[in-house]
Amino acid sequence: QLQACGGGLVQAGGSLRLSCAASGRTFGGYHMGWFRQAPGKAREFVAALNVRSYGTVYADSVIGRFTISRDNVKNTVYLQMNTLKPEDTAVYYCAADKSWGRVSWVKGPLEVWGQGTQVTVSR
Repeated sequence: QLQACGGGLVQAGGSLRLSCAASGRTFGGYHMGWFRQAPGKAREFVAALNVRSYGTVYADSVIGRFTISRDNVKNTVYLQMNTLKPEDTAVYYCAADKSWGRVSWVKGPLEVWGQGTQVTVSR
């Protein structure tokens, strides 16, 4: 239902754009966002976008470098990642939920999850 893609290998300082396409059901009213999980670490919140207000929230570690956006026609959410750092290396997951807010998204649980896409940033 959520198909993420766009991961890959990039050098530090480079950019990638992740995409997450929703299919098989309507996601109207669902806010969408991204999480990531690095090896040996817990999954962490990255960014989320309010489907109604287009307001956004970000993890402190990505503010100024990552931008979340959404194309409602394509039913797709994007994560533009610039100035990538080795510590951004992780599997990135997209998610959708009707709740909104940093606390809600960090605490979870969220309703819908996509499969992950690997992002590797080399030094």
